[in-house]
Amino acid sequence: MVLSPETSTLIFLAVAALGMVLWGYQRSQKMGRIGLLAWGQSLSLTAPWLVFVGCVLLRINLDLIGIVMLLVASAGAYIYLGRLRREAGEEEKLRQKALERLQDEQATEQAQQVKAKSQAQEIVVDPIDTEDLQEIKGIFGIDTFFSTQSVPYQDGVIFKGNLRGKPEETHQRLTAKLGDRLGDKYRLFLVEDPEGKPVVIVLPSTNDPKPSTLVQKNLAVVLLLATLATTLEAIGILKGFDLSSNFSRYQEVLPLSLGMWTILGVHELAHRVTSEKYNVKLSIPFFLPNWQIASFGSITRFESLLPNRTALFDIAFAGPAAGGIFSILILITGLILSHPGSAFQIPSQFFQGSILVGRSPVFFLGTRSIAPLWIFTPSRFSVGSA
Repeated sequence: MVLSPETSTLIFLAVAALGMVLWGYQRSQKMGRIGLLAWGQSLSLTAPWLVFVGCVLLRINLDLIGIVMLLVASAGAYIYLGRLRREAGEEEKLRQKALERLQDEQATEQAQQVKAKSQAQEIVVDPIDTEDLQEIKGIFGIDTFFSTQSVPYQDGVIFKGNLRGKPEETHQRLTAKLGDRLGDKYRLFLVEDPEGKPVVIVLPSTNDPKPSTLVQKNLAVVLLLATLATTLEAIGILKGFDLSSNFSRYQEVLPLSLGMWTILGVHELAHRVTSEKYNVKLSIPFFLPNWQIASFGSITRFESLLPNRTALFDIAFAGPAAGGIFSILILITGLILSHPGSAFQIPSQFFQGSILVGRSPVFFLGTRSIAPLWIFTPSRFSVGSA
């Protein structure tokens, strides 16, 4: 039997198409129901061509109506299988979301269990010696802070209970009792918990800020000497000459330099007096030199923990308040004692950098305050117009 080339080609195409259909069926089985439905859709598109090729090989003639019916059946099967595939896809999505939610709940539950175990292990560990803990519990009473529960916290312990007095007075009394019993070994803090209830926290003094090292102290000395130099130079520039090239005129800059350093000293002394009130340690001041205005002041570091916010505010505010009041007193005293015969003269522009300083001479000097040159008495810190 001899086949024509056209027939051989059609047979080859039919066999190839049938092989592709079977290969697709095997692959779709791995994807479950959705894969089989997708394979069915592809088969519904391929089936009309397979039927047409089969009819040609069997020499069956198809009229136009047969071809149209074949195409309509193929399209209908494709649409129907597509709807089933979409429904199956939605079901699969819901199943995946439910599975993910279940996995998340299991992971959350496991994390909570691990956290609970770790917290339980932390509670078992007692960061403070039993004897010290008993001594600490002994400082509480019905007239200060009535402790109802103790919870380990970092290297110390938190005491929950009821506050029986004013917070500041209670803190001072508890701190004094703790010092009498255990010396400088622990630090006591009276704060509010997240619920707004007062709690007492006791931590070992080993958590205090470290004192200044020898290198830091040497740096402070270097900055002090540098600030002394910039003070003299800045006042020399204010007087209209360069002290570094006219050092023989150093006596002219000493009065204002002494006045400025007296104010800085009062400023630092106020910080330290207030810190002693709250039993807070301060480092030595680190002065900040500047060629234009002599100095930016200084930086002082806390070397012990602050008991409360009131201490922080009072210590920080004491320096500027004392320095400002002392500066005003010096200014008023100098203006009152000023007279035309004073030996030290400074430009009036020196007093125009501040509204308070610039307007105050009018009340003491009257019309003399508008003179271009004012006279200053070094021994009296006094100012006058010439």
